Amino acid sequence: MRVLIQSDYASVSKWAAKHVADTINKFQPTADRKFVLGLPTGSSPLGMYRELIKMNKEGIVSFKNVITFNMDEYVNLPKEHPESYYSFMWNNFFKYIDIPENQVNILNGNAADLEKECAEYEARIKMAGGIQLFVGGIGPDGHIAFNEPGSSLTSRTRLKHLSLDTIIANSRFFENDTTSVPTSALTVGVGTIMDAKEVLILVSGYNKARALQQAIEGGVSQMCTLSALQLHKNGIIVCDELATYDLRVSTYRYFKGIEKDNLL
Repeated sequence: MRVLIQSDYASVSKWAAKHVADTINKFQPTADRKFVLGLPTGSSPLGMYRELIKMNKEGIVSFKNVITFNMDEYVNLPKEHPESYYSFMWNNFFKYIDIPENQVNILNGNAADLEKECAEYEARIKMAGGIQLFVGGIGPDGHIAFNEPGSSLTSRTRLKHLSLDTIIANSRFFENDTTSVPTSALTVGVGTIMDAKEVLILVSGYNKARALQQAIEGGVSQMCTLSALQLHKNGIIVCDELATYDLRVSTYRYFKGIEKDNLL
């Protein structure tokens, strides 16, 4: 597992965007051989999306031959709702780049049969050839997607009920009203994410410091689902200085040293 410690959120965003663009370009996708990209929502990837939009407009990277799969979606929240992840992705990313609409995949939290929706989502990923690069963020408790503490590390796309911590954390998007936050969501599983050929996790801010410490220095545990990244052969965490506050000094210096030539 690689850990790249950047100075601040802006640097995290720029590094992540460059890595995504470089990985797509190295793959050299075509109409018959598309690149498959997994994407997150939330505040962590916003800076990366802004950088990718800029790179797309400058002709540095194209999404014409890219298929995307998003990590999750709320249940029973209309997709037109401003806080649905469908709205989030189109308002913050997709409508500004050259990706065809039929190559965007987002879970339908309003499907009549949620179990079937999850099974079909897994099937679509498989049909696309598997995810080349899955980008994600984490919650303050170290969960990836909506795989909250206690989630199986081999889990697949499924319905999950959200913890109070997650509901409180996400209430900032609902005018700080916890009663307005959906209590369940559809989410890819930890196993779904770990099946990707490469996983890139963005971690920023002091409120993520404890989770980052557990994921890097602790053992692999379902109580911190990000810790599963320790078992991935191509796992990367790019974080800012604030997120490293709970790491041991020796851990911090180790990763700063071995990645010194790969930082912005």
